[in-house]
Amino acid sequence: MNYFIHESSYIENNVTIGENTKIWHFCHIMDGAKIGNNCQLGQNVFVGKSVIIGNHVKIQNNVSVYQDVEVEDDVFLGPSCVFTNVINPRSFIEKKNEFKKTHICKGATIGANATIVCGITIGEYAFIGAGSVVTKDIPPYSLVYGVPAKIHGIVDKNCEILERY
Repeated sequence: MNYFIHESSYIENNVTIGENTKIWHFCHIMDGAKIGNNCQLGQNVFVGKSVIIGNHVKIQNNVSVYQDVEVEDDVFLGPSCVFTNVINPRSFIEKKNEFKKTHICKGATIGANATIVCGITIGEYAFIGAGSVVTKDIPPYSLVYGVPAKIHGIVDKNCEILERY
């Protein structure tokens, strides 16, 4: 076991945790989740059943990564960003068979308090600004922000803005 789990965190069965990963206070990792190498999960992170998280992923405090969200390598999930998994939830209707897959591609950044509506793909190295509401697929290297989120430019792998519009 070459990883760190804070004593206040709860890890269910059949969870895979990669080398040098750190899981901090009050996290909950559900059954079947896979977390890669060199990841950091901040305080109060929830990882749903069978979620796959790549290598070198940073998940800041208060993020819930629900079932059917896939996070590739080198992704940054800012504090309190939000994922959904059902388009039209109702508390009195069971909709687990309507979960939609959400895919966060390699190197993408999602800013603090951004909301990612289910069923979309965020492309490689895209940058989603803080507080944005993302309702549709985002192309690779896009600079995106707003409510609803719109493309405002292009960034490179280092998150330098190459073009604004």
